Amino acid sequence: MADARQATSERLEYLREAQTGWGDEMVRTLFVGAGAVGGFFGGELTRAGKDVTFLVRPGRAAVLARQGLRIRYADGHTETVHPRLVTSADVDGPFDVVVIAVKAYALEAALRDLAPAVGPDTVVVPFLNGMKHLDQLTSAFTPGNVYGGVCVVSTKLGQDGEIVQLNGMQELKYGPVQDPSDARLATVEAALSGGPFTSSPSRIILQEMWDKWVLLAAMGVITCLMRGSIGQVNSSPGGTDFANGVVTEVTAIATAAGFAPSEAYAAFIRGVVTDPSSDLTSSMFRDLSDGAPIEMDQIVGDLLVRAAELHVEAPLLALAYTHLTVYEAARAAAENM
Repeated sequence: MADARQATSERLEYLREAQTGWGDEMVRTLFVGAGAVGGFFGGELTRAGKDVTFLVRPGRAAVLARQGLRIRYADGHTETVHPRLVTSADVDGPFDVVVIAVKAYALEAALRDLAPAVGPDTVVVPFLNGMKHLDQLTSAFTPGNVYGGVCVVSTKLGQDGEIVQLNGMQELKYGPVQDPSDARLATVEAALSGGPFTSSPSRIILQEMWDKWVLLAAMGVITCLMRGSIGQVNSSPGGTDFANGVVTEVTAIATAAGFAPSEAYAAFIRGVVTDPSSDLTSSMFRDLSDGAPIEMDQIVGDLLVRAAELHVEAPLLALAYTHLTVYEAARAAAENM
């Protein structure tokens, strides 16, 4: 009961800060990337009347200028918005909030493009997989201005550049990394709330990022190494033992790093990855199946680096990383021919 009262009190404090500090229309928000993730959430916030601008590359800008930002939802209907767009040459000063929603391998180029948009008080909110990107961001910007973020959504880009929602999952979590009491959390919440999805401020964002990483890495290793859905793996001989072994390794790394998942969440992860009827796949598996670049270093490789530092054995992850490295080398070689 005391915890519930405290949570309610904190929530009311967020709202008071938002009302007395920033009005929703005053929070200038830049979404870096208008792909499957950034385009989905930024598009929904644009539809909700938020002050959203997209920083995009010229090719994507041409597509969006021509046909608008189209979202095809899981129920089959489509919505189109015509958002405000800028390219790197057009950014004319700092924004209040900068949301980074690109693949991890595109982060370095994105940081160069968005640099003029970040001022002394700009809050930078990344929605990337893993944890490796936090080091890059705190090196590039004032560390106290860097937040953490967790994005839960299943989307992809369609053949015509539209955003295709694969299921109904849609949630954002975000919060300060260095100072949990940072009052700007209310501003970020004002910027990222109001759309038809769950938007949750968090004072424990690092734990929530690790929780997602554990699930994402486990699903990525299982589906990519076995080249099939969760259900296909668990319906095959030895599949469930393999899936449980992967979860054990990833959980051990998180625990050694000081971010052990709760018993309930650990049980949830095992339930997800051992379901023989599940058609779930990981985003990395979908990219691999499409012959696209993959986030192997951010999702699997960085876990192995941490495992070595913490003296945690992870042979299944190491095997998966070798497998993914072979794929990525072959893909890059074919692309450069």
